[in-house]
Amino acid sequence: MENGAAKPVIVAIDGPSGTGKSSTSKAVAAQLGLSYLDTGAQYRAITWWMVNNGIDTADPSAIAAAAAKPEILSGTDPTEPTITVDGVDVSGPIREQDVTSKVSAVSAVPEVRARITELQRAIAASAVTGIVVEGRDIGTTVLPDADLKIFLTASPEARAARRSGELKGADLHTTREALIKRDAADSSRKTSPLAKADDAVEVDTTDLTLQQVVECVVTLVEEKRAGK
Repeated sequence: MENGAAKPVIVAIDGPSGTGKSSTSKAVAAQLGLSYLDTGAQYRAITWWMVNNGIDTADPSAIAAAAAKPEILSGTDPTEPTITVDGVDVSGPIREQDVTSKVSAVSAVPEVRARITELQRAIAASAVTGIVVEGRDIGTTVLPDADLKIFLTASPEARAARRSGELKGADLHTTREALIKRDAADSSRKTSPLAKADDAVEVDTTDLTLQQVVECVVTLVEEKRAGK
């Protein structure tokens, strides 16, 4: 494939939890030779830091005051994405329940969003071949000029089934309730809510296999590249 002359392509993939965002984004980036950024991991990382440093995550002003302190570094290799906070590998700890239950509250603080958004834009701007950036507000807020915007959706039932499969031993009903609650929190926050950009392509993944979703997105990216 002659990608040498291709312009860097920036792909924004948004959507709620359990729609296959991470798996799709990583696979698409790997297949097309693009960098990859999991923005949710960055919000989890700053939340992990707050929890570990005794910051009251129920106090927005305390969160705001500490938002600039942690040094967050994201590796953008889709086959092995990494994330460190102050030099510590946090890829495991940020997925634990303690962080998951607090990430929406921390993410809603404007100072946190400003800090992380700046970080995300810098990473996207420095991606030589282009990048797939996944999150909740990429197409609307972080990278409104992205070459291609995709919004993944799926029914709450399908999403809960996927998430409880990932969270070993998780109860399906509890997982579904937690997802709906988090969607509501993320969609209603004042700063950069979870939302579909007007010019985003919506892909419903409810009845699709991961491979089908990946093929669909790869085709969209290739069409975009060809049309440049």
